[in-house]
Amino acid sequence: MIEICCGSYEDGMNAYYGGAKRIELNSALYLGGLSPSVSTLKLLKAKTDLKIICMVRPRAAGFCYDENEFIQMKEEAKDFLENGADGIAFGFLTKEFLVDKERTSEFVKLIHSYQKEAVFHRAFDITPNLEESIQTLISLHVDRVLTSGGEVNAIAGKDTIKSLEEHFGSQIEILAGCGINANNALEFKNYTHVKQIHSSCKSYQHDPTTFNTKVSYAYNNDMYEVVDQKHVKALININYE
Repeated sequence: MIEICCGSYEDGMNAYYGGAKRIELNSALYLGGLSPSVSTLKLLKAKTDLKIICMVRPRAAGFCYDENEFIQMKEEAKDFLENGADGIAFGFLTKEFLVDKERTSEFVKLIHSYQKEAVFHRAFDITPNLEESIQTLISLHVDRVLTSGGEVNAIAGKDTIKSLEEHFGSQIEILAGCGINANNALEFKNYTHVKQIHSSCKSYQHDPTTFNTKVSYAYNNDMYEVVDQKHVKALININYE
């Protein structure tokens, strides 16, 4: 399974035309991915047969949320699930960097009440002990965990990902992500034996109205990232057997 990380309706359509079957739908990927709009989800559900996992993340920075943020996140999850989302990607940590068991359990129960998939995102990667954390997720009935093996990208974390797949892959789905592309995916898959890969397949486009001599709205000069159909096709068309 190749999952494409998308930040817009355009990204989702590019992933679809590139041959993807599942996407993680976000907004603001330059912030690590925030919750998308319901309208983006509805458009993609109307126009494609993609399996869509919606991110629920209300802000940038970390994953220790106050009560108001948690209330918002539950309502966003319900909106997505009631409008066709096939699953929810989320992550809750305590101030001690541990998996927040209470809130994770509440989210899993909500998602499963719609018979959809509960996916713990890369908040997992900054917990202090990945083996203990994944055992916690398993005990809370999380369906899948997205991970780079606790490293800056999945290539650097390949040994840890291999170990997680070997020891826990029969109990929870391991989705390896960050830094995987058509150039390294086959070698990575053969080394780690993971069955699922998450990739952004991105390229960049320019918007000439990003700044003038006085005012700037830039975060990467005048460029913004988009899913590239060619990169999606290249990743999916690899013979992984």
